Amino acid sequence: MALEELTLGMLLLLSILVVWSAIWKGIGLWKAGRNNQVVWFVFMFIFNTAGILPIIYILFGQKKGKKKK
Repeated sequence: MALEELTLGMLLLLSILVVWSAIWKGIGLWKAGRNNQVVWFVFMFIFNTAGILPIIYILFGQKKGKKKK
């Protein structure tokens, strides 16, 4: 499929997906870097999963912070 054949709706959808993925990837990479979780950082950096892998990391993969007393 050539770029000329893409409709405006498809380009809009693709643009939204790229922005969505970039936001989640940025947040996930930042959190993994701050937590010194190199494996998560590398996987999120290499694989583009439309934001799915960073969301999984943010929800389940982070180290639990120490509670202040």
